[in-house]
Amino acid sequence: MNPIIEIKDLNKNFGVRPAVEYLTLTVMEGDIFGFVGPNGAGKTSTIRMMATLLQPTSGDITIAGHSILTSQRQVRAAIGYMPDFFGVYNDMKVWEYLDFFGACYQIPPDERLQLIDDLLALVDLTHRREDMTDDLSRGMKQRLSLARTLIHDPQVLILDEPASGLDPRARVEIRQLMVELARLGKTIFFSTHILTDVAEISTRVGIIEAGKLVAQGTPEELQQILMPHRLIHITVLERAEEIAEHLRRMENITQIRYLQPKNNGNRSLLEIEFNGDDLMLSAILSGLIEAGFPVIHFSEDSRDLEEVFMRATKGVVT
Repeated sequence: MNPIIEIKDLNKNFGVRPAVEYLTLTVMEGDIFGFVGPNGAGKTSTIRMMATLLQPTSGDITIAGHSILTSQRQVRAAIGYMPDFFGVYNDMKVWEYLDFFGACYQIPPDERLQLIDDLLALVDLTHRREDMTDDLSRGMKQRLSLARTLIHDPQVLILDEPASGLDPRARVEIRQLMVELARLGKTIFFSTHILTDVAEISTRVGIIEAGKLVAQGTPEELQQILMPHRLIHITVLERAEEIAEHLRRMENITQIRYLQPKNNGNRSLLEIEFNGDDLMLSAILSGLIEAGFPVIHFSEDSRDLEEVFMRATKGVVT
C-alpha cells in the first residue's frame, strides 16, 4: 500500500491559542483511519485544513500527491468531504439533491441519472428517491450526505463525526457503509469521539489531545504500546497450585491471580499478567500441555479501546 494522506508538521493557531500543534501522520491507501479525541482536541480544525477550507499556520498536507497549499483544486477533486454539522437543501426531492451536486461537478445529465440510482442503492435510499429531503430522518439525511460526497467518485472520504447524534441503528448503518466503501477501494479518514465506532471498523487509529498527536497505530499496536501487560486467562482441571508454580518459573509472567476459588469444583481460573510477544505466549501454552497439565481453556483478555484511550490521554483541553 502507498501513502495517500501525509500530514507534516501541521500547525493552526487562532490568535495565540494553538488548535493543532506539529501534527504529523500518514494514512495508507485503503485505510479506514479513525481520528480520535475529546471535544476541543483539534479534530475538526485538522479536517477543515484537509478539505482546504482552513489555511494552516504552518506545515502542509498532501492528499493523493497534491498539496493543500499549492494544489487546492486537485485536492478537492480527490476528496469527498462531509462536515460534522451537515445540512441538506430543503424543497428538493432526494434525487434532485444528488442531481444538483452532479451538475456542480459537470457530470453529463445521462451519466448522472444512472449514477444517482447507483448511489441511492448503495446508501439504501432507493425507496425514498421521490421524497422531499426535509421529510427524511436524521439518519437518512446522513446517508444522503454520504452519497453526495461520492458523486464525483473521490479517492478519499473525509468524514467529520459521521455518526454524531445518530441513534444506535443509524450508527451501525453508517459504520457498515464505511466498511463497504473501503471494500470498494475508498480510503476513509473519519473523526469521532465514539470509541466503539473506532474499535469496530478502523484499520488504523490516531489519538489527538490538545492539538497534539499522542499515539497512532492499529488498535492492536496501541494496546501493546500503551498497555504492555497482557492479561491471559487459563482454566484448568485440578492441580491449580502446581500449575501456578510452573507458571512462576516462566519468563515474562509478572503476576498470577486466582479469579475463581481453587476449590470451585474441579476447575480453577487463573489470570496471569504477561509482557511478552505472541511467540512467547504460544510457548506458555505449549509448555503447559507438554508438562501434562489439564488445560481446558486458554485465551487473552483483550483490552478495549476505551482503556487504551484513557491511558493515552490526560483530559487536557486547549
